[in-house]
Amino acid sequence: MEAYAAMASPPTKAAMGAVEKLSYEIFSLLESKFLFGPGVTPARALLDGGRVRVLAIDGCGGAGAEDALLAAAALARLEAGLRDHTGDPDARVADFFDLAAGAGAGGVLAAMLFLRGADGRPRYTADEALALVAGSVVGKKGCWGGRRGPRWAKLFRGARAGDDRSFRRVFGDATLRDTVAPLLVPCYDLATAAPFVFSRADAVESDSFDFRLRDVCAATCAAGGALASVRSVDGATAIAAASGGVAAMGNPAAAAITHVLHNKQEFPLATGVEDLLVLSIGAGASSATVSVCDGSSTPMPTRSPSPRELARVTAEGVADMVDESVAMAFGYACGCNYVRIQAGKAPALLHAATASAAAGAMLAQRNVESVLFRGRRLSQRTNAEKVDALAAELVKEQERRRRSPLPNVAIKQVPTPRLSSATTTSSGTATARTASTMPSPASWDCRR
Repeated sequence: MEAYAAMASPPTKAAMGAVEKLSYEIFSLLESKFLFGPGVTPARALLDGGRVRVLAIDGCGGAGAEDALLAAAALARLEAGLRDHTGDPDARVADFFDLAAGAGAGGVLAAMLFLRGADGRPRYTADEALALVAGSVVGKKGCWGGRRGPRWAKLFRGARAGDDRSFRRVFGDATLRDTVAPLLVPCYDLATAAPFVFSRADAVESDSFDFRLRDVCAATCAAGGALASVRSVDGATAIAAASGGVAAMGNPAAAAITHVLHNKQEFPLATGVEDLLVLSIGAGASSATVSVCDGSSTPMPTRSPSPRELARVTAEGVADMVDESVAMAFGYACGCNYVRIQAGKAPALLHAATASAAAGAMLAQRNVESVLFRGRRLSQRTNAEKVDALAAELVKEQERRRRSPLPNVAIKQVPTPRLSSATTTSSGTATARTASTMPSPASWDCRR
């Protein structure tokens, strides 16, 4: 009876206070989510400057045109959509993203699109980047995969042979500081046996982490036994680089997301994936698979795969795992906050009549995507439909950014130009330095 009386006794004032406080916190949380959406507080809703927009381009262990064609075509379509929605004929992809990350061939495309020109605007358009890629996939007989392409293929062959004239034609003496927004490009440093990420944020802080873009691209594309030895502009940091695609960073989306969420100086209001809008572009159809059928239902390989083919398959598998992990992290926001563009692996694409037809075929595909609690399924939209929808969403985000009283992105400014081998004149500005060494698209013929 005494125990029953004790249990039936009214709660103390302290207990009542704790219950009321907990109830108030739960109610406030539910009210905030109901009125302002998940992950958004009333204060954040009033000062919302939109989501941090991230572009990530896969490398997948190769630097061939097939790795870059899908990405270049998707970005050219995206840029055209942005111009249509804004009515601005000079709109660029870099105007609508706060950060770009790319590995391998994707790193070259990201560096091209975010390189600052003489007028402070992005130097190259997405159409110019696509033209550079398509120049190598239209071969001697006009077929995709031709071996006599004058541009993209020679660009990488020269870089792998230690001839920096290839990337010099595209980037000149520009460094990581000479980009319009943060840029991340991974490679694998054999000296430390660990991944290394070239970062504009680090380059702005110290000359010891500022590298020439031509060296950055050579480092992330070094593959097939090649090794790129690069140094920072002041010579203090040396990297013995292997391809970022061969390493476990062929899909740089996770690295880009981590950078944003932990870089509170440049992205102070990004606290979770709900504050991000990520476009992740996978590699094109793989040309490494060579198989025949022996009459049974199982294709049989004609030969043992080469080390390069094995590295490529491994990198593609890692990239798919990263994509699945990122998609799961976004949860129900996947599809709205995380958009994945990925071509299928159909080898028939390699026999398309032209590069344009091959790019169109890949954009018309539906990729396999990960859905929370539902596993993997075929996307309901084609890659082209995703790009078109994203263009409209990016324009909306840009308008939200303009209406916000406080910016949610504060990109580090480039300090006074240093006096180094990367400086063409001691009195010029950083923009002038870039302009003085920047080639025109007409000089992209990489013939030696």
